[in-house]
Amino acid sequence: MNAGNPKPNIHILDRRLTYPGSNYSYQVGLRDVRVGSSSSSTSYNYNRTAEVSLSAFGYLMSEMVQYSQTRVNSIESLERRLEEAGFAVGLRVLEIQALRERTNAKRKLRFLQMLQWISTDMWKVLFGKTADSLERSTENTDEYMIHEFQPITNVFVSVPPDLGQMNCAAYIAGIIAGALEGAFFPAEVSAHSVEVSEVEFELRKVK
Repeated sequence: MNAGNPKPNIHILDRRLTYPGSNYSYQVGLRDVRVGSSSSSTSYNYNRTAEVSLSAFGYLMSEMVQYSQTRVNSIESLERRLEEAGFAVGLRVLEIQALRERTNAKRKLRFLQMLQWISTDMWKVLFGKTADSLERSTENTDEYMIHEFQPITNVFVSVPPDLGQMNCAAYIAGIIAGALEGAFFPAEVSAHSVEVSEVEFELRKVK
């Protein structure tokens, strides 16, 4: 990717189920009660399958949001703080995974290869599963969407009405931005909420 080219745009889509005719929406299902962990010890291969309880992660996420909320004056500033916190995590996870996979991994030379690795291998390390889907925009060749039904960052954080459309998945957007920056593929990454129809939700359940 040439330095003079504009940065690609990546959108993390938080899929939510919304009943027609109602302003009430809730997030789809609860996943496993354990999530992946990227923690390491003096040996980078030590305890590589360790897990963290979802409730513990949810508590820490909630505390981080509340702490950041008292130090900003807008939704945009709050999301930016979450992105900055995630950015450092993304850099660290990339570094650790590169060391763990150094014997059989090849450096990703194309942006799409790196994005595919993030939505599969890195996603498994962080969340115990791959992202629900990775899509490329049909209108803009440098725009991509990662779909995730109910990001774990949003499970136990209740957004008050005065914060409107604030999305805690901005933390995940920061992680992706950090990993891409560390791999020399800088990109603009943002999180958005997308409504899911009842039909789509039922089809997803039978897959």
